Amino acid sequence: MDPASAHPDLFNQPGIAPIREILVDPDVTEIMINGERQIYVERMGKMELWPRKFENQRALEFLIETLLRPSNRSVDVSKPYVDFRLPDGSRVNVIIPPVAVDGATITIRKFTRTLGTMADLMKIGTISERMARLFYAALLGRLNILFCGATGTGKTTTLNILSRYIPDSDRIITIEDTAELDLQKPHVVRLECRPPNIEGGGRVTLADLLRNALRMRPTRILVGEIRGDEAIEMLGAISSGHEGCLAVLHASSPRDAMSRLEMMVLSRGLSMPLWAIHKQIAGAIDLVVQHELLTDGSRKVTSICEVAESDENEVVLRELFGFQNEGVDGDGKLIGKWVCSGVEPHFLVKLDKRNVEIPKGLFKQGSEQA
Repeated sequence: MDPASAHPDLFNQPGIAPIREILVDPDVTEIMINGERQIYVERMGKMELWPRKFENQRALEFLIETLLRPSNRSVDVSKPYVDFRLPDGSRVNVIIPPVAVDGATITIRKFTRTLGTMADLMKIGTISERMARLFYAALLGRLNILFCGATGTGKTTTLNILSRYIPDSDRIITIEDTAELDLQKPHVVRLECRPPNIEGGGRVTLADLLRNALRMRPTRILVGEIRGDEAIEMLGAISSGHEGCLAVLHASSPRDAMSRLEMMVLSRGLSMPLWAIHKQIAGAIDLVVQHELLTDGSRKVTSICEVAESDENEVVLRELFGFQNEGVDGDGKLIGKWVCSGVEPHFLVKLDKRNVEIPKGLFKQGSEQA
C-alpha cells in the first residue's frame, strides 16, 4: 500500500513535497538529509546521493515542522535533537544547529511493509529454511531471544516478523524508546519512553517501563532496544519466570552482545560478583541471533548461537547456524551458504517440556545454499 494513501493528512502536506517522491518509494529504506544541500538514500541496501536538494533553509525547516506535528514533540536550541515516529511507523531522528554544525540533519528509517512472514525473509535470503523452523519452535517453546547487529542490519524487522508467530492467546507488552514495532496480534500493550519536559522532569525510561510491565500480567515482554539500566531489569524479569521475551541489542557479534550485557549490569553499581552476572545472563538468554548488512547490500542472519553456562560459571556460546561467505559472482552479489554445526542445543529439554516438536534432522550437520 502507498503510505501516502494510507496517511494522506501527513504525506500530502506541502511541507513534505521536497522528499515525497523518496518517502513513498518502496525501494528506499532510509533517507538521510544533511542540511539543505545534500540528501542521501539507502536503496536495496546501497547508499546513494539523491540528485535533488532543498530550495532554501526555510524549506528544510518547514519539513521538520511538518514531520514533528503528529508526534506532539518539538526540537529547539535548548533540546536540539529528538526521536519520534511517523503515522506509518517510520522512525525519525532530527538534530539541529548548533549541535549539527552543517545544518539541520534528518534521518528517516522507513517502516518496512514488504516483509511480513518468515517466508519473505527466506525469499530475500535473510534466513534459511532450517533457521525458520528453529525460530518457529523457539517462539512456541517460549525461548528468550536476543537480536543483535549494527544499525540498519534488520534486527527490529526480524523481531517484528517473528512476533507474528506468537500464539494469539499471549498478552504481549512492548517497550520501546520510540514505538516502532507493529505486532499483528490481538492482545498487545505498547509502552513508549517519554523524554524530560522543559524543566527537566517527567522523564520515563526503558527501565521504568520494564519495572511497570512486570505488574501488568505480561505473558511476553518485547524490548525494542536494550541500552543500559534496563538490562538488569530484563534479566531479572526473565529469571523470575517471564519467559518468551524478545529484545534487540546493538552488538558486532554474539560474544560482544554478552560483553555488553555484562557491562550494562556492572554499570548499575550493584555489588554482584562477576560469576553471578554470568550465571544470570546464561540463565536468562537462550538464543542470540546476529544480523549483518553485507557488502552487496543484502541483510542476513549470519549466526545463531545458544547461550549456555560452563561449570566455571562462564557464559558459553554454542553456534548452531553460521553464514559462510564464498566470494562474489559477476554481478557483485555475495555467494555463500548457511552451515549447521551439528551441535544439539541444551534448550531442547525446555521445548520438550512444552510439547514443542522439533523437525527431524533440524540440527544435523550440513549446509544450505544462501
